Amino acid sequence: MDIQQFLHEYNQGYRNFSEVDFQTATLQGARLSGIDLRGADLSGVDLRQADLSRANLSQADLTNANLSGADLSGANLRGSKLRIANMRCSSLVGAVLTKADMRCTNFEDADLSGAILEDVALNGANLRNAQLFNACILNSDLTEAEIEGANLTGLKKCEASVF
Repeated sequence: MDIQQFLHEYNQGYRNFSEVDFQTATLQGARLSGIDLRGADLSGVDLRQADLSRANLSQADLTNANLSGADLSGANLRGSKLRIANMRCSSLVGAVLTKADMRCTNFEDADLSGAILEDVALNGANLRNAQLFNACILNSDLTEAEIEGANLTGLKKCEASVF
């Protein structure tokens, strides 16, 4: 499926695009709220300023994707691969990131307020000036993560199970 067909089907109300392969595609500014991209290969995709609020991106490969300024509030990113992704200034408010691989990901100035980060790999991640207000972090690896200036107010361990 090419990008034009994909956007046409989405605009017609179709939401299930699980397992699609859009490696290195450009979807900058796309409005894809509520989309189902479970298991999709989105490695290297340009999703700057995209609206992916309430999207299902579980098990998706977003390695080296550019999601700067994207809205992923309420998104399901359980088990996704976000290695080396650019999430700068993105909104992940209330997102579920359980078992996500986010090693060396750039979350500088991102908003992860209320996000669930359970069993995640954040080794070497950049969390400078990130908002982690009321986020739940449990059994996660933050080895060599940069957290200078991050807002950790209300940070808690949680046992929440979502999705």
